[in-house]
Amino acid sequence: MPPTAITRALVTGAALAVLAGIAGCGTEPRTESRTETRTETRTESRTEAGEQPNRARGTVGAARPAVPAAPVVRGLPGMPPVLHPRDVYAADRPNRLSPVVRDFPSRVYVPNTESDTVSVIDPRTYEIVETIHVGRQPQHVVPSWDLKTLWVNNNRGHTLTPIDPRTGKAGEPVDVHDPYNLYFTPNGRYAVVMASLDRELVFRDPHTMKIAKTVPVSCYGVNHADFSLDGRYFVVSCEFSGELLKVDTEKMKVVGQQKLPFEGAMPQDVKISPDGKRFYVADMMADGMWVLDGDSFARPTLLPTGKGTHGLYVSRDSREMYVSNRGEGTVSVFDFEKGEVTKKWRLPDGGSPDMGGVSADGRVLWLSGRYDDEVYAIDTRTGRQLARVSVGRGPHGLAVYPQPGRYSLGHTGIFR
Repeated sequence: MPPTAITRALVTGAALAVLAGIAGCGTEPRTESRTETRTETRTESRTEAGEQPNRARGTVGAARPAVPAAPVVRGLPGMPPVLHPRDVYAADRPNRLSPVVRDFPSRVYVPNTESDTVSVIDPRTYEIVETIHVGRQPQHVVPSWDLKTLWVNNNRGHTLTPIDPRTGKAGEPVDVHDPYNLYFTPNGRYAVVMASLDRELVFRDPHTMKIAKTVPVSCYGVNHADFSLDGRYFVVSCEFSGELLKVDTEKMKVVGQQKLPFEGAMPQDVKISPDGKRFYVADMMADGMWVLDGDSFARPTLLPTGKGTHGLYVSRDSREMYVSNRGEGTVSVFDFEKGEVTKKWRLPDGGSPDMGGVSADGRVLWLSGRYDDEVYAIDTRTGRQLARVSVGRGPHGLAVYPQPGRYSLGHTGIFR
């Protein structure tokens, strides 16, 4: 099903009732004309009646093909049910905040790797409202599975610093060795620490961070990941050896490993397509994204996007993905349905766009400027730079928070 059909299906009465009951809260103001609204309403009515939207004029009363039943997703045991079998990001619509986070102040949390601080930005004013001192070399700010805590990954300090997003205050750090990045299994049972230099995936209690199982890996530099639609496996990038891993979530076991077919490959961020059929892996040396069939884990193909491809962020309507190209100061806009880059936005005066996230309303893309000690705010409708905010030294995996979604899978905010 193409993303346009997905979006219409999600706003039908049945799907809306599910979303309202599980994810809660408001919707983004509509801006289309009255004519567009009437056309959309007629299409939705046909869909609700069990008919395929028919764009061509036809004979009144003519039989239409039946809509095939949506496949049932057999998810990881304990995982919240998949909201839509053809859209992983169905819970991430504009401003659909969980009741857990609805009253949290909107902030952008920026870990400064060389300043050992987190700069907290008010996105309305683009001003720093607080500077939090944390451990050595903070790499990413990661929302917890239950959405209640932000964990700062102090990589060389070997600690995680918890931040209460309601108050913005930091708590006592927790000892965790080599926490380059942090993820959570879709059922919330485990935190998964990407111990990059230790060459380990460490499954831990998601609250106390006590070790449950350590999984040694033969690749070097585990750093980013994303989970399959059903949550039963996840794909991990290995930055320094140019490899990918496939990990069985329930068994906590590596079940696949491959070397990327590019000399000097350096894979970074990982994101699954809305329909769950493909994984995209940013590669800062291959200057593009690897397109991978996660189920078969066959050899991927390379899609060029720009120099120093680094971060991947999905739009709130599941139609596009924003790709940061750190080596050339640009953001490529990838269209999922077309399977190609349709736009490229260039930062005025250059820059080094790295990691970040999309605002709750979907209108602003926030990215750290890794080598320029600044943060960029970019209008997702036009690609226009809205602001540059000076922060500490070496800003990296910033988190925009809160964001829509029922639960977090980690990194700078992967929500389902």
